[in-house]
Amino acid sequence: MLLRQLEYLVALARERHFARAAAVCYVSQPSLSAAIRRLEHELEVPIVRRGRRYEGLTAEGEVVLAWAHRILAECDALQHELSALRDGLTGTLRLGVVPTALPAASLLTTPFCHRHVNARVNIESLSSAEITHGLAQFELDAAMTYLDDETLRHLRRFPLYEERYVLLTPADGALAGADTARWAQAAALPLCLLSPRMRNRRIIDACFEADGATVAPAIETDSVAALYAHLPGGPWSSVISHAWLHMFGVPEGMRVVPLEGPAHGPRVGLVTGPDTPPSVLAEALLAVAREVGVQEALDAVLRKHLDAED
Repeated sequence: MLLRQLEYLVALARERHFARAAAVCYVSQPSLSAAIRRLEHELEVPIVRRGRRYEGLTAEGEVVLAWAHRILAECDALQHELSALRDGLTGTLRLGVVPTALPAASLLTTPFCHRHVNARVNIESLSSAEITHGLAQFELDAAMTYLDDETLRHLRRFPLYEERYVLLTPADGALAGADTARWAQAAALPLCLLSPRMRNRRIIDACFEADGATVAPAIETDSVAALYAHLPGGPWSSVISHAWLHMFGVPEGMRVVPLEGPAHGPRVGLVTGPDTPPSVLAEALLAVAREVGVQEALDAVLRKHLDAED
């Protein structure tokens, strides 16, 4: 069995088309097909269901594909570890991040790059489900996501911070002068929030419901940047995670008002896959996470903005 045969199989499963898989592997279609047939012969099992076109993998093929992902990932890990011993850490760290944690990602990636000058970082904004799939398929080295996701229980998890929710509201608004606000009070304002399909919004909706309120925002978006773009100079208020203040700050003409209860939101953490041996790049990022104090950094940003308004 050759590693190249496994690479062809992974490409075919991803592209679901022999010609496209051959193109991304820079070989001819007959060469790719022949390599996979040799793999079937060597393993003595059918891997691909064939008709007039690609029809998917057999049950045996799905097992072979899972092992192909693992073997190729461990081969990459071996190369990275040997390279690190020889030249220092190199390669590309593949980091998946849920959209609401993106504003805090630089607290890890910047010190990582300073420490490992020959390594690179590729950040992808992904849903929780996409992150779980990417880690399981060894397409990601690590991820920043919500830790209470049951699909992650078999993976290694390191807490980074707890989300704290605050109200961003116009400085001349009804709640601008309050030291704190209730969720039910915030629900009565003209709101701009993330869309319901996003995890952060579902968490926020539960907080509104716990205070006996139902929220009906005037504007919904799946982008934190788009949400912020609507706030300056308009009538809109929003409920945000304090982590967003690290990147976006407080828009001009707005005020930060802490929301009463829950005192802490869900935990966001760094998750790495079940790879054995572990990814050298993921281990290096975990080492940075243990030292930088993401929670403390974000809490300091929140205190700075609250103090500036007193």
